[in-house]
Order: sequence, then C-alpha cells, then structure tokens
Amino acid sequence: MRLVQFKMPDGGRRVGRVSEDGDHLHPLKATSTVLELAEAAIARGVSIATLVEERTTTEQIDYDQLLRESRVLAPVDHAEPARFLVTGTGLTHTGSAAARNQMHVLTHGEGAAESDSLKIFRMGLEGGKPGAGKIGIQPEWFFKGVGTCVVPPGAPLPMPAFAKAGAEEAEIVGLYLNGPDGHPYRIGYALGNEYSDHVTEGENYLYLAHSKLRSCSIGPELLIGDLPNEVRGHSRITRNGAVIWEQEFLSGEAHMSHSIANLEHYHFRYPMHRRPGDLHAYFFGAAVMSYASGVQTAPGDEYEIQAPTFGKPLRNRMEKVSDEGLVTVTQL
Repeated sequence: MRLVQFKMPDGGRRVGRVSEDGDHLHPLKATSTVLELAEAAIARGVSIATLVEERTTTEQIDYDQLLRESRVLAPVDHAEPARFLVTGTGLTHTGSAAARNQMHVLTHGEGAAESDSLKIFRMGLEGGKPGAGKIGIQPEWFFKGVGTCVVPPGAPLPMPAFAKAGAEEAEIVGLYLNGPDGHPYRIGYALGNEYSDHVTEGENYLYLAHSKLRSCSIGPELLIGDLPNEVRGHSRITRNGAVIWEQEFLSGEAHMSHSIANLEHYHFRYPMHRRPGDLHAYFFGAAVMSYASGVQTAPGDEYEIQAPTFGKPLRNRMEKVSDEGLVTVTQL
C-alpha cells in the first residue's frame, strides 16, 4: 500500500492511494493530508492501512500527469514547518563507510590509522542489531533541518554559492508522528535524496554538519506497513539527457549495520524529539553515492532514485543559487 499527496487544480489538497498498475491514484474520501490521516489513526487506535481501506474511492487520477504538472507534494508535511524535524544517520551501509574512509585516505594518505568512520561502522556491525527489547550500540546522527528544507519531488535542489559540491545520497526515510501523549508512531517509509557537499565533508570530519546542505527531497510515494528486509534500487545522474553515472543500491535491514528499531530508539530517546504533534523524517543512510565514484555534479544535472518497492522514482535537478555574500547580524 502506497500513498501520494498532491494538489488539485483549485489549490486544494488530496491524498491518493496508488493503483495496482502504479499509473493512477484513487483519492481518499475526506482526506486532504497524510498528517490528518495519521492523527485519525492514532485517535481511533487503528492502523493507517485500515483507514485507507475505508476511504479509498473508485475515482482515478492520472498520476503521471500530476508529476508532469509538478502537483505532487512530499509524502508528509506539516502546516507549521518548524514542527517537522529532518534528521538522519550515516555509516549504516558498507558503501557509505567505504566512501567516508576514502575521504580519510585522501586527506591523510595510505597507511593512516583506521578512521573513526570505519570504527563506528564496525561498532554497528558488532552491536547495531541487539534484538527485540534490547538497546544496541549508538549510531552516528545528524540534524538536517526542518520542513522548509524539504523540496517536493520534481522540484529543484538548490546548490548554495558557498557550497563546494552538491551530490545525491539515495536513502530510505522513516516518517513519524508523535501522538498527543508524545509517543512516536511510524507513519511509513519513502525514498529520499539527502543531498550533501562531500568535498567540504572530506576536508575535515568536523565539517559534517556544514556539509549537510539542508535542502533534501522525499517521495513521491509513502510506503505503508513494514519495510522489506531487502530493498533493491538504482541511483543515477542524467546530464543533458544522457546518464553520466548509475549504480544499483541495496538497503533494508539485511544490508544495514543497525536495525531500524535501534536507530529509532537513539533518536526518540530525547524528550524534545517526542513533543506531541511533531513530525519527523529520519534518513537511514546511503549505500552508494556518485561522489565515491569520482563524479563531479553540476547545475542542471538530474538525480533519479528508484526502487520498485517505492513505485515511481524520485527526481530532482540541481539548481545553482546566487551568492548572497556576507551575512551580517544587526544589533537590537
């Protein structure tokens, strides 16, 4: 079961269930946002899937037309974007650990001591899947931004003038809502492009926070229910209509060093992450990235992340943003 949020021609909003052929949406009755749907499921004490079954109509809307007209929204959003926290973890897949370690080698040379990146990845392999009811090893974690940094599927991903690079990170994203009592509920999963400046990150690991270019994209579809143990997909970059890089990625817990439950524990153990009514998007880490293959992206490049589990691909183009120059603060 997969859902899509979209805009109507009159500016209104709807939520649609993806048809079996994947090319149409069946709008849900009395449902304008996924947030409303999740809130209703919590209030009734039922699953989102139960409500979707009750509300699915026979009406059909052309899904591809919505994408062409840029009317598809991120799969979850909040009317108050500051209440939508976007965070993530890295070094959960072999590919990301190898790429981060390669940055270390380029900086310190062959034969350097094992990097902290490989150490924390190895820690995850040894203790990141502790089993039900147990707490495992702590993962890496970062804060990306709030809801204003999430661009819809098909929208440009801005590359700030101060950035030294901008490249994709194809990831699975967990999407959550805190109930009225603060208890976190998982709404579902989606594809995401975490989008980072790996050149800045490679200069010094303490620049990791700066390398997160804030902007990211999620969607277009929300997967309801359990995530398959293995997710296969492709990440590719197109320039002037030609594919300049493409690689298969493997994700899901079978290919991760941490269980999703362990990642969720370490995120939601903080009381401030359990404020009632807040939304959370949590990026689970990348398995492959073009930067590790030596690809230099450029404005106009289109990123495409696709996995059959998640239906239609997530596409965004890089867009150069003009230089704002020195930002100053005014004393009040």
